[in-house]
Amino acid sequence: MTTTTPVRSPIVVALQGLLRSNDIVMALSLVLLVGMLLIPLPAFLVDLAVALSIAVSMGIVLMTMFIKQPMEFSVFPTVLLLVTLFRLGINVSVSRLILLSGEAGQIITTFGNLIVGGNYVVGVVIFLILMIIQFVVINSGAGRVAEVAARFTLDAMPGKQMAIDADLNAGLIDETQARQRRKAIESEADFYGAMDGASKFVKGDAIAAIIIMLVNIIGGFVIGVLQRGMPLVTALQTYVLLTIGAGLAVQVPSLLVSAAAGLIVTRSTSETSLGTEVSTQISNFNVLAVAAGVVALMMLVPGLPTLPFGLVSVGLGVGAFFVNREQASATAIEEASSLPALRPSEPETPEQMLEMVVVDPIELEIGYSLIPIIDEDSQDNLLRRITSIRRQLMSEIGLILPVVRIRDNLRLAPQSYRIKIRGQEVALNEIMLDRLLAIPGSDIEEPLSGTPTSEPAFGLPAIWISTAEQNQAELKGYTVVTPLSVLCTHLTEIVRSHASDLLSRQLVQEMLNQLRQRNPASVEGVVPEMLNLGEIQGVLRNLLRERVPIRDLSGILEVLANNAGSTRDPYILAEAVRQSMANTISSQYKDDTNTLHVFTLAPQLEASLRTSLVSSEGSPGLQIDSTLAQRILVKTGEQMEALAQLGHVPVLICPRELRLAFRRLVEQSLPNLIFMAFSEVGPGVKVKAHGIVKLD
Repeated sequence: MTTTTPVRSPIVVALQGLLRSNDIVMALSLVLLVGMLLIPLPAFLVDLAVALSIAVSMGIVLMTMFIKQPMEFSVFPTVLLLVTLFRLGINVSVSRLILLSGEAGQIITTFGNLIVGGNYVVGVVIFLILMIIQFVVINSGAGRVAEVAARFTLDAMPGKQMAIDADLNAGLIDETQARQRRKAIESEADFYGAMDGASKFVKGDAIAAIIIMLVNIIGGFVIGVLQRGMPLVTALQTYVLLTIGAGLAVQVPSLLVSAAAGLIVTRSTSETSLGTEVSTQISNFNVLAVAAGVVALMMLVPGLPTLPFGLVSVGLGVGAFFVNREQASATAIEEASSLPALRPSEPETPEQMLEMVVVDPIELEIGYSLIPIIDEDSQDNLLRRITSIRRQLMSEIGLILPVVRIRDNLRLAPQSYRIKIRGQEVALNEIMLDRLLAIPGSDIEEPLSGTPTSEPAFGLPAIWISTAEQNQAELKGYTVVTPLSVLCTHLTEIVRSHASDLLSRQLVQEMLNQLRQRNPASVEGVVPEMLNLGEIQGVLRNLLRERVPIRDLSGILEVLANNAGSTRDPYILAEAVRQSMANTISSQYKDDTNTLHVFTLAPQLEASLRTSLVSSEGSPGLQIDSTLAQRILVKTGEQMEALAQLGHVPVLICPRELRLAFRRLVEQSLPNLIFMAFSEVGPGVKVKAHGIVKLD
């Protein structure tokens, strides 16, 4: 069985393409609106236009009720203009139809007969009442509110702009967020300014409706009597009823749109729709109960009807009953949730889950067998060790260790512990509280018997031994440490390797505040005038990522102040800081003989890498193919391993312009390699090269 694809006409394809474009649809709609002003329409199309006007007006009113803030319907002024033009087109078409043929379509005829009861005097009165309501009450109030809102919005713009600039300079927001906030302020000012002008459209529409009604009555009466020879009463009855019916059919949608304009300019920003907000704020038991009682008392006034007041009183009483029940239920839930014994161990409510959004910087989870290490009565416990670690890290790298959250976790193995950084597991290991860890030296001849393992901090081979074997192990050249020392050493190394992740923006701000009190000249004029808080944090994080101490924050800020005029890139600024810390960096890796043991890059490789340097987001990078990159990684790894076997920290020294780019190339594969520039070698430090990275 074969199927054939129907061939579509080129005209159909072109029309479908046009209708898919919103701009073209809008342009065609404007052309149709202009056409309604010029071209006579049959009665059927007039009925269709009136029905569409009513539907659109109802949709606009509902839209203003369901939005949460006015800016969600920011096109309302434009929509208001288009709807006003549409109604004017209907008015012209209806007037033309009435004057030419003495009819105005079925909808308008029905409005004239049913709503005004065939009485043109009643119709004129109702029409005038609607005009007064719209013109005097709604339009006047909405126009005044729009005018005041526009004025206050424009007056508040400079303050809002300054607040955005302050947040940007303080590092609380980035440039993208600042642009978004500025655009929101501009859109809000444009919206209220446009609403101030759009209210004049509705006011002019109401005036035009009155004039059109008078023209239709007078013109229709003259045409009926003079041209068609109709009796005076018949002509008056025919044309006045049609004109009033047409006016009501057109002005009811106009009244709805005017009400929508009043609703949207009086709305304040909220998290809920208008109906929810109003019902929440007026749901007061005392008000409803008192109102129900007052209305019930009015039933006793002689001459007043009992049934209407009785129904209203019962309605208010029922509302008060349900409001009271809801409030009692909410109070019971609140009291129950405040009892610690009733709170679930796992988060269940949205409020409890929101508490999980704040993640602890560092967490230590332990199995139940390790709980004794946090015993406060013990002379050597984990809490005291953490205090010592905090002092050590501050002295070595200048990082203030945040609070370490310690929790017992029954899901872990009894003797296991897990370290998390910002909620992510970074280490999992086991220790034996009833044993000691023996780490062999380089010249061990007699191995010990015990449980083989590896030291978690550095991955060295080790053995768990009993306490009785400690002296024997030390005599054989083993280094013996307690389980608590194993855990604390591991924790210290984890903090050192993740120091950049633990340096939060809040911590940087506190460090700057402390420095401002003791050395204000180092901070003033730098933060936030030259660099914002986020950029300072980025520089410090880059330094900590390579284990460069940030304790001398005053000196770091001076270097940043000298270089911030040429660049604000945290990577480039961190390189500038490193140049001023040559002594500090060299002293970390030199041996007792003041010698720095390194390996270097071959001159040919250096020249090749220089030609491959590119700028990646303002920072240098290398643009080389994957094959060459893999060869460089292999050769660098070989030199790194050879230097480590000699007992030295693997250090690669290279020209300053290549250091950052080369580190970016190999740091993921060789995270323990130290990268130094020749200019970062301190005065008096001797450099001994043990190898060269070269490509065969």
